[in-house]
Amino acid sequence: MSNADELLTDIATKVESEQSTQMSLTVVIGGAVITGRLAPEAVWRQRVSEVLRDSDRLGPFSGVFAADRPGPDKPPTHLHFHVARILQGNIGIPETGGMYRVAIEDVSGWTVGDFSYSDH
Repeated sequence: MSNADELLTDIATKVESEQSTQMSLTVVIGGAVITGRLAPEAVWRQRVSEVLRDSDRLGPFSGVFAADRPGPDKPPTHLHFHVARILQGNIGIPETGGMYRVAIEDVSGWTVGDFSYSDH
């Protein structure tokens, strides 16, 4: 979408204000389908920072994600997914769920809830 979807921005704002990780969402972005739960940006950044900090190769990048960001006075511009998967055919990648950040303005379609997939 050339302009951010106001309803999707409202959902992201609610996730941020409630500091909740319970909102499940599925989006289409650049032809990919991503499904999972939204997280507040601060929570998402903290988790990514922790994962990077534990890596021998990527540890130096941990601080980039731990840095403070501007407060909640501006509407969110990105969705922060955790426990998320990219759906490819009948499988989800990665199997255990990943951390994704996508620009709201790039979402071409979405639905509330996450899609299940089957490996049968």
